[in-house]
Amino acid sequence: MSEATVDVADLRAPDDSTNDAPLREDIRLLGRVLGEVIGEQAGADVLELVESTRVEAFRIRRSEVDRGELAERLAGLDPRSANHVIRAFSHFSLLANIAEDVHHERRRRHHRREGSPPQPGSLAASLELLDAAALDPDVVARELTGALVVPVVTAHPTEVRRKTISQVQQQISDLLRQREGVAVDERAWSAHLWREVLTLWQTALLRLSRLRLADEIDEALRYYDLSLFEVVPEINAELRRALRERWPDADLLPTPMLRPGSWIGGDRDGNPFVTADAVRRATTRQAETALRHHLAELVCLADELSMSDRLITPTDELYALADASGDDSPFRGDEPYRRALRGIYRRLAATALRVLGEVPGPAPDAVLPPYDLPAELIADLETVDASLRGHGAGALADDRLARLREAVEVFGFHLCGLDMRQNSAVHEEVLAELLAWAGVCADYPALDEAARVELLTGELQLRRPLVRPDAELSELARGELDLLVAAAEQVALLGPEAIPNYVISMCESVSDVLEVAVLLKEVGLLDPGAAGGPRCSVGISPLFETIEDLQSAGATLTAMLDHPFYRALVASRGDAQEVMLGYSDSNKDGGYLAANWALYRAELALVEVARAGGIRLRLFHGRGGTVGRGGGPSYEAIRAQPPGSVAGALRITEQGEVIAAKYASPDLARRNLEALVAATLESTLLDIEGLGDDAGETYALFDDLAARARSAYGALVHETPGFVEWFRAATPVRELAELNIGSRPPSRKAGDSISDLRAIPWVFSWSQARIMLPGWYGTGAALESWVDGSPDRLAQLQDLHRRWPFFRTVLSNMGMVLAKTDLELAARYASLVPDEDLRDRVFSQITAEHERSCRMLLTITGDDHLLADNPSLARSIRNRFPYLEPLHHLQVEMLRRRRGGDDDELVRRCIQLSVNGVATALRNSG
Repeated sequence: MSEATVDVADLRAPDDSTNDAPLREDIRLLGRVLGEVIGEQAGADVLELVESTRVEAFRIRRSEVDRGELAERLAGLDPRSANHVIRAFSHFSLLANIAEDVHHERRRRHHRREGSPPQPGSLAASLELLDAAALDPDVVARELTGALVVPVVTAHPTEVRRKTISQVQQQISDLLRQREGVAVDERAWSAHLWREVLTLWQTALLRLSRLRLADEIDEALRYYDLSLFEVVPEINAELRRALRERWPDADLLPTPMLRPGSWIGGDRDGNPFVTADAVRRATTRQAETALRHHLAELVCLADELSMSDRLITPTDELYALADASGDDSPFRGDEPYRRALRGIYRRLAATALRVLGEVPGPAPDAVLPPYDLPAELIADLETVDASLRGHGAGALADDRLARLREAVEVFGFHLCGLDMRQNSAVHEEVLAELLAWAGVCADYPALDEAARVELLTGELQLRRPLVRPDAELSELARGELDLLVAAAEQVALLGPEAIPNYVISMCESVSDVLEVAVLLKEVGLLDPGAAGGPRCSVGISPLFETIEDLQSAGATLTAMLDHPFYRALVASRGDAQEVMLGYSDSNKDGGYLAANWALYRAELALVEVARAGGIRLRLFHGRGGTVGRGGGPSYEAIRAQPPGSVAGALRITEQGEVIAAKYASPDLARRNLEALVAATLESTLLDIEGLGDDAGETYALFDDLAARARSAYGALVHETPGFVEWFRAATPVRELAELNIGSRPPSRKAGDSISDLRAIPWVFSWSQARIMLPGWYGTGAALESWVDGSPDRLAQLQDLHRRWPFFRTVLSNMGMVLAKTDLELAARYASLVPDEDLRDRVFSQITAEHERSCRMLLTITGDDHLLADNPSLARSIRNRFPYLEPLHHLQVEMLRRRRGGDDDELVRRCIQLSVNGVATALRNSG
């Protein structure tokens, strides 16, 4: 599992080394089999090279030899030999990861068997905390009104593994699980394991071509069959049941709390491949996935519910369903449930035919009217449920039928909501063209903010569109309008749940929001003249990304709500407003501590504005997989949010390699989804922050610390002459663009500045060079300069670390990143910088700040090493990092050759393979 996804149950697990014996045994077994496969497939000389390198790497870990000796030996390898070594150690890392994941499952099963208390981050532990708090039922009902938890999958390019490799991993994982507590045929089992490892060795790690958007859509949908169809309905049912048992008089969770979402196919910001056709494909494939699942479950139900009315007495309503089914087979004459379910199948198949143009399952032998809404299907399933219970078959109603009802409630006919996203600058450019075409305003960009708001407000009073469908427009404007037209078509076909939100990147003003409102009006998604006031099926969500935008977030939301038309629009949506917060760009802009504090402050301001404006605020957290992009354990991250900022609802992005790490199996999915729900319940219903009357003073202190951290970070990244040149030479950022790991370009626009680079390759590159700079730089300088040798100030920080989840989480995540940093290896990457003066000038600043950050972290926490609070990760690093050693040395050597003019295709492939291998061993990349 990714460190970005390991939640508190694993992070705080006791470090009982005796329990790790099965892990060590599995790692040795998998390593031995891989070695045997390499020897057979590549020859004894390659195996000897790999094995001697492995031995040296582990000796380096034990400080028995100098790593320079290994680096020098590897530097002498020809490209083909280097390729063998890189592939071998990439596979060693992959297999160690598999063993580690299976071991985590093993420990959790042992924990449950021992009857130990539920682990923090589980639903059971959360419910125990709520029980202990003796909460008022009215408070619970009020706070959980509109409760919603939405993990939103995105296609950000940090997943380096091919789908084929993931499938082989799953097979090996299943084989390791088979031996748990049961006897197996060792010869057959070993032969099967050999075949899987052989397949792994003979399967290319790299894709031949870049992923297409269609591939990303299909890849994300795979996780529904792997885990989400099973786990999401289960958690919703368990949660509803548990809350209603505790507060039977409160009307709690009338709709599912946990719902999935997606950006893949709707996120157009910087991705030219997201077009009108992409929106249609994404929503259609999602609907196909949902309908295929529901139809298959109906087939199974019809097989299972074989009861004869010669033995039982169904309800009249069930007989009515059976009679309306069109099923007149004499073989089912006394089986009303089977006839009823065949009728339900036929109606749902007709729905699929209307929505998709085909039936994703067996074609029905009769045609019935389609369901228009999922609620109609649910009503028929409830009829079956009530009838079963009426003749003592409640146990059958509680099995597959109950799961299907829950699945239809949460997935409907659309599966999940697809968000739209585009940059505010694009909206401005497109709207300027439409206004000019319509003769409304010849030069919209020249208007100031007040004039823009006045003009847009006037447009929002009118139902007429600005342009005709056949208007001759620029490629940009036509593309944006066509995409919105496609969105409107899919909303009409699948319902408003299909496209629930429109996110505005780089939102800075009221006009940025109103521009989107006008564009939505242009395609009929917003009706300004609806009875009772304006109506819009799509929520407009401003995204605040930079430090400055976060600092102004409260003022921007206030201005939005002060605008009469927009306030009426919010009222029409149940007085609910979503705001998205960007973790990646704020970090790249101001550094780790400054970005985290800007986000915290923004949330405090937004909560206050929402309270004053009488609206329900929902925050959407745009977190990445790594700490430098807001990653870290989800449970602790949510609990570390400011008071009032969760309020029963949140959405959160799941990106890149994190998706597989969290949702590749039901066990992983349940643990991670439970952590999201548990943390949301606790943050909503319990007082977690714990600052009390000290809040104001603490906030002022962190205002000071954030300013100091941002200054230190900016001095390096934004003010040091030649820093961009250093970064591009000392990391493989240029080579990352050649990896076929995503449809999106690595930069928003052409340019050579840090601001032009997306946050993902920025973080990915620092990770590859083992500097991890976005996850810590500037924090040590800020803490050291503020303490300034004062014992009282140090004691104040130590006290805050003990009792404030936000500060504790910030330092814990930073410790995780610092533990993965290796400045000796980083120095080898720095050697790629040709200007010796620049090389030393930048790297000396990095090493000095690294020392400060480590020292201040340990001083404040009182720990004697960086991972004292995270023994699970410490063990993982011991197991995995020796496999990184040769990968880094060979990556540096191949980069040196490639940049020196060696155009051997095998050298380029070695670089790409090493990037893949390092990302695999680190377990998070961007």
